Amino acid sequence: MTEDQTEYVWYASYGSNLCEERFLCYILGGRPPGSAESEVGARDKTLPRDSQPVKFKFPLYFTGYSSRWGGGGAVIGLTEQESEETLGRMFLITKEQFVDVVRQENGIDDFEVDFEKVIKNKSLVMQESFYGNIVYTGDCEGYPIFTFTSYRDMKDNEISIPSESYLKMLIRGYQETFDLTNKEIAEYLIIKPGVQGHYTKDRLMNLISD
Repeated sequence: MTEDQTEYVWYASYGSNLCEERFLCYILGGRPPGSAESEVGARDKTLPRDSQPVKFKFPLYFTGYSSRWGGGGAVIGLTEQESEETLGRMFLITKEQFVDVVRQENGIDDFEVDFEKVIKNKSLVMQESFYGNIVYTGDCEGYPIFTFTSYRDMKDNEISIPSESYLKMLIRGYQETFDLTNKEIAEYLIIKPGVQGHYTKDRLMNLISD
Protein backbone atom coordinates (compact mmCIF):
# COMPACT_ATOMS: atom_id res chain seq x y z
CA MET A 1 0.00 0.00 0.00
CA THR A 2 1.40 3.38 -0.99
CA GLU A 3 1.77 6.34 1.33
CA ASP A 4 -1.11 8.05 -0.48
CA GLN A 5 -3.42 5.07 0.05
CA THR A 6 -2.80 4.95 3.79
CA GLU A 7 -4.42 8.39 4.10
CA TYR A 8 -7.71 7.27 2.57
CA VAL A 9 -10.36 4.82 3.72
CA TRP A 10 -13.74 3.70 2.51
CA TYR A 11 -16.53 4.76 4.85
CA ALA A 12 -19.38 2.29 4.31
CA SER A 13 -22.89 3.34 5.31
CA TYR A 14 -25.99 1.17 5.64
CA GLY A 15 -28.28 3.91 7.00
CA SER A 16 -29.25 7.46 6.07
CA ASN A 17 -25.72 8.22 4.80
CA LEU A 18 -26.50 6.02 1.79
CA CYS A 19 -28.06 9.23 0.49
CA GLU A 20 -25.26 11.41 -0.86
CA GLU A 21 -26.98 14.71 0.02
CA ARG A 22 -27.36 13.58 3.61
CA PHE A 23 -23.80 12.25 3.88
CA LEU A 24 -22.27 15.42 2.46
CA CYS A 25 -23.77 17.38 5.37
CA TYR A 26 -21.17 15.58 7.51
CA ILE A 27 -18.46 16.85 5.16
CA LEU A 28 -19.71 20.31 4.17
CA GLY A 29 -22.06 21.05 7.07
CA GLY A 30 -25.79 21.81 6.86
CA ARG A 31 -29.14 20.25 7.66
CA PRO A 32 -30.37 17.35 5.53
CA PRO A 33 -34.04 17.15 4.47
CA GLY A 34 -36.20 15.55 7.15
CA SER A 35 -33.65 15.98 9.93
CA ALA A 36 -34.21 18.17 12.98
CA GLU A 37 -30.51 18.98 13.38
CA SER A 38 -27.76 20.67 11.37
CA GLU A 39 -24.28 19.18 11.09
CA VAL A 40 -21.08 21.18 11.57
CA GLY A 41 -19.21 19.34 8.82
CA ALA A 42 -15.67 17.99 8.71
CA ARG A 43 -12.48 19.95 9.20
CA ASP A 44 -11.50 19.01 5.65
CA LYS A 45 -14.42 19.77 3.35
CA THR A 46 -12.96 18.06 0.28
CA LEU A 47 -15.59 15.98 -1.46
CA PRO A 48 -15.24 12.17 -1.49
CA ARG A 49 -12.93 10.84 -4.20
CA ASP A 50 -15.34 8.05 -5.13
CA SER A 51 -18.47 6.18 -4.06
CA GLN A 52 -19.55 2.60 -4.73
CA PRO A 53 -22.30 0.19 -3.67
CA VAL A 54 -21.39 -2.40 -1.04
CA LYS A 55 -23.16 -5.25 0.73
CA PHE A 56 -22.69 -6.61 4.24
CA LYS A 57 -23.31 -9.99 5.81
CA PHE A 58 -24.14 -8.26 9.10
CA PRO A 59 -27.88 -8.01 9.95
CA LEU A 60 -29.56 -4.60 9.79
CA TYR A 61 -31.96 -3.52 12.54
CA PHE A 62 -33.24 -0.36 14.25
CA THR A 63 -32.63 0.59 17.86
CA GLY A 64 -32.36 3.52 20.27
CA TYR A 65 -33.77 6.97 19.54
CA SER A 66 -32.35 9.50 17.10
CA SER A 67 -33.22 13.09 17.96
CA ARG A 68 -32.31 14.00 14.38
CA TRP A 69 -35.02 11.78 12.95
CA GLY A 70 -37.48 11.18 15.78
CA GLY A 71 -37.23 7.41 15.94
CA GLY A 72 -34.97 4.37 15.93
CA GLY A 73 -31.64 4.50 14.14
CA ALA A 74 -30.14 1.88 11.84
CA VAL A 75 -27.32 -0.27 13.17
CA ILE A 76 -25.84 -3.63 12.23
CA GLY A 77 -25.23 -6.68 14.38
CA LEU A 78 -21.69 -7.82 15.11
CA THR A 79 -21.96 -11.39 13.83
CA GLU A 80 -21.74 -12.08 10.11
CA GLN A 81 -24.46 -14.34 8.75
CA GLU A 82 -24.39 -15.87 5.29
CA SER A 83 -28.17 -15.48 5.02
CA GLU A 84 -27.94 -11.70 5.48
CA GLU A 85 -27.44 -9.12 2.72
CA THR A 86 -27.45 -5.59 4.07
CA LEU A 87 -27.29 -2.90 1.39
CA GLY A 88 -24.73 -0.15 1.76
CA ARG A 89 -22.81 2.57 0.00
CA MET A 90 -19.20 3.48 0.59
CA PHE A 91 -17.41 6.79 0.13
CA LEU A 92 -13.65 7.19 -0.30
CA ILE A 93 -12.61 9.87 2.21
CA THR A 94 -9.57 10.71 4.33
CA LYS A 95 -8.98 9.14 7.72
CA GLU A 96 -9.50 12.56 9.30
CA GLN A 97 -12.85 12.94 7.57
CA PHE A 98 -13.90 9.48 8.73
CA VAL A 99 -13.09 10.43 12.31
CA ASP A 100 -15.10 13.64 11.90
CA VAL A 101 -18.09 11.68 10.59
CA VAL A 102 -17.97 9.33 13.58
CA ARG A 103 -17.60 12.30 15.91
CA GLN A 104 -20.71 13.99 14.51
CA GLU A 105 -22.73 10.76 14.45
CA ASN A 106 -22.02 10.31 18.15
CA GLY A 107 -22.58 13.97 19.03
CA ILE A 108 -19.16 14.43 20.63
CA ASP A 109 -16.40 16.99 20.10
CA ASP A 110 -13.45 14.62 20.17
CA PHE A 111 -12.97 11.09 18.88
CA GLU A 112 -9.98 8.94 18.01
CA VAL A 113 -9.81 5.82 15.85
CA ASP A 114 -6.93 3.35 16.00
CA PHE A 115 -7.31 2.12 12.42
CA GLU A 116 -4.61 -0.53 12.60
CA LYS A 117 -6.07 -1.99 15.77
CA VAL A 118 -9.54 -2.06 14.22
CA ILE A 119 -8.17 -3.98 11.22
CA LYS A 120 -6.38 -6.43 13.48
CA ASN A 121 -9.44 -7.08 15.68
CA LYS A 122 -12.07 -6.73 12.89
CA SER A 123 -14.09 -4.47 15.20
CA LEU A 124 -13.19 -2.25 18.13
CA VAL A 125 -15.28 -0.30 20.62
CA MET A 126 -13.63 3.12 20.72
CA GLN A 127 -16.40 4.56 22.89
CA GLU A 128 -19.54 3.16 24.50
CA SER A 129 -21.92 5.19 22.35
CA PHE A 130 -24.55 4.62 19.67
CA TYR A 131 -21.99 4.47 16.85
CA GLY A 132 -18.83 4.05 18.90
CA ASN A 133 -17.94 0.59 17.59
CA ILE A 134 -15.72 0.76 14.48
CA VAL A 135 -15.92 -2.26 12.17
CA TYR A 136 -13.46 -3.32 9.46
CA THR A 137 -15.18 -5.21 6.65
CA GLY A 138 -12.37 -5.79 4.13
CA ASP A 139 -10.61 -3.88 1.37
CA CYS A 140 -11.49 -2.45 -2.02
CA GLU A 141 -8.98 -1.17 -4.59
CA GLY A 142 -6.27 -1.16 -1.94
CA TYR A 143 -8.16 0.86 0.65
CA PRO A 144 -9.65 -0.54 3.89
CA ILE A 145 -13.42 -0.42 4.37
CA PHE A 146 -14.76 0.79 7.72
CA THR A 147 -18.21 1.30 9.11
CA PHE A 148 -19.54 1.85 12.63
CA THR A 149 -22.35 0.50 14.74
CA SER A 150 -23.56 0.15 18.32
CA TYR A 151 -21.08 -0.86 20.98
CA ARG A 152 -23.58 -3.54 21.99
CA ASP A 153 -24.57 -6.50 19.86
CA MET A 154 -28.05 -7.01 18.46
CA LYS A 155 -29.24 -9.33 21.24
CA ASP A 156 -28.38 -6.67 23.84
CA ASN A 157 -30.22 -3.79 22.18
CA GLU A 158 -33.93 -3.06 22.32
CA ILE A 159 -35.60 -2.82 18.91
CA SER A 160 -37.07 0.61 18.05
CA ILE A 161 -39.35 1.88 15.30
CA PRO A 162 -37.74 4.20 12.74
CA SER A 163 -39.59 7.37 11.69
CA GLU A 164 -41.02 7.87 8.22
CA SER A 165 -38.57 10.71 7.53
CA TYR A 166 -35.65 8.43 8.40
CA LEU A 167 -36.91 5.62 6.19
CA LYS A 168 -37.41 8.08 3.35
CA MET A 169 -33.74 9.02 3.58
CA LEU A 170 -32.70 5.36 3.51
CA ILE A 171 -34.99 4.79 0.54
CA ARG A 172 -33.39 7.69 -1.35
CA GLY A 173 -30.04 6.07 -0.71
CA TYR A 174 -31.19 2.71 -2.04
CA GLN A 175 -32.59 4.39 -5.14
CA GLU A 176 -29.34 6.28 -5.76
CA THR A 177 -27.07 3.31 -5.19
CA PHE A 178 -28.87 0.20 -6.43
CA ASP A 179 -31.01 -0.70 -9.43
CA LEU A 180 -34.01 -1.84 -7.39
CA THR A 181 -37.72 -1.68 -8.04
CA ASN A 182 -40.04 -0.08 -5.49
CA LYS A 183 -41.33 -3.54 -4.64
CA GLU A 184 -37.80 -4.85 -4.01
CA ILE A 185 -37.03 -1.95 -1.66
CA ALA A 186 -40.27 -2.54 0.27
CA GLU A 187 -39.57 -6.27 0.54
CA TYR A 188 -36.04 -5.53 1.76
CA LEU A 189 -37.18 -3.16 4.52
CA ILE A 190 -40.33 -4.88 5.72
CA ILE A 191 -38.44 -7.81 7.31
CA LYS A 192 -35.95 -5.65 9.23
CA PRO A 193 -36.41 -5.58 13.03
CA GLY A 194 -37.98 -2.23 13.86
CA VAL A 195 -39.86 -2.07 10.58
CA GLN A 196 -41.32 -5.58 10.72
CA GLY A 197 -44.76 -5.56 12.30
CA HIS A 198 -44.89 -1.75 12.43
CA TYR A 199 -44.99 -0.78 8.76
CA THR A 200 -47.25 -2.44 6.21
CA LYS A 201 -46.09 -3.06 2.66
CA ASP A 202 -48.60 -0.48 1.41
CA ARG A 203 -47.25 2.13 3.81
CA LEU A 204 -43.70 1.42 2.69
CA MET A 205 -44.70 1.59 -0.96
CA ASN A 206 -46.25 5.01 -0.30
CA LEU A 207 -43.00 6.23 1.28
CA ILE A 208 -40.97 4.86 -1.64
CA SER A 209 -43.13 6.44 -4.33
CA ASP A 210 -43.62 9.74 -2.45
